Amino acid sequence: MSENPTNKNNFSNNKTEKNQQQNLPKHTDESTTGHQWDGISEYNIGAPRWWLIVWIICIIWGVGYWFFYPAIPVPNGNTTGSLKWSKYSQLDEAQGIVSSKQAKYLEKISKLTLSEIQQDKNLLEFALNGGKSAFQQNCSACHGRGAQGYKGYPNLNDDDWLWGGKLEDIYTTLLYGIRSGHDKARVNQMPAFGLDKVLKKDEINATIDYVLSLSNKAKHNAKGEAIFKANCVACHGNEGKGNRQLGAPNLTDAIWLYGQKREDLYQTIYFARNGVMPFWEKRLDDNTIKQLTLYVHSLGGGEQ
Repeated sequence: MSENPTNKNNFSNNKTEKNQQQNLPKHTDESTTGHQWDGISEYNIGAPRWWLIVWIICIIWGVGYWFFYPAIPVPNGNTTGSLKWSKYSQLDEAQGIVSSKQAKYLEKISKLTLSEIQQDKNLLEFALNGGKSAFQQNCSACHGRGAQGYKGYPNLNDDDWLWGGKLEDIYTTLLYGIRSGHDKARVNQMPAFGLDKVLKKDEINATIDYVLSLSNKAKHNAKGEAIFKANCVACHGNEGKGNRQLGAPNLTDAIWLYGQKREDLYQTIYFARNGVMPFWEKRLDDNTIKQLTLYVHSLGGGEQ
């Protein structure tokens, strides 16, 4: 007689269910919560001991945190905690550490000359970083974040200086400014040749031709040369190379503060240009001005 496969499968399934039931934990009616849903009971089993320990530790930690740190909301803020800690006190503490370290360098800077600071590698590095920060806060609005300058505001990266590019020259300019109203400010006025009717329009145009020829931007103009020597050499020199004592620019290097187009030069000669740089004495402390001086000098155009 052949074995019925269906009976064999039923026997196997019954055996498996019996084994599973034997492995299940035995519970009485008293070990359930009494809640049932769709024939399923909820056992009344306590939480694992490790979980209870962690829970208790968290409660203790939370109470301790409330005691030591600001954590409980109260009207107009929160409790301060026994440690009196806050993000502001933490900032003040960190800033105090930084300030104490800075004070050592600042004391040295106050006692040394600019050239002496240059000789101290660590002190110079500190001064350059401080000068860069001061430049971004006080000077970048006019000269640009990279000190590249704009029309009417000098590029501090090149070696073209109206009043000199040595350390002491830059320091003096920063201290007193240019046409700033300070008693010691660098002052020199360019005449408004057209507005004051010193030169006529055709004479101004001839002068422009001659000035542009000094940097090979135009053909030589004899009439313009004569006008230039009669009216301009007192400041710009016979060869147009300028005069730093007067802040008169070099006209031969093709570097133009207000632009090199004919209309720019015409505007300059007709109405004159007399830009103003503020003085920083008393606005910035001397240490900061020294650091600014060293930073500007280091940009690439500083002179020895």
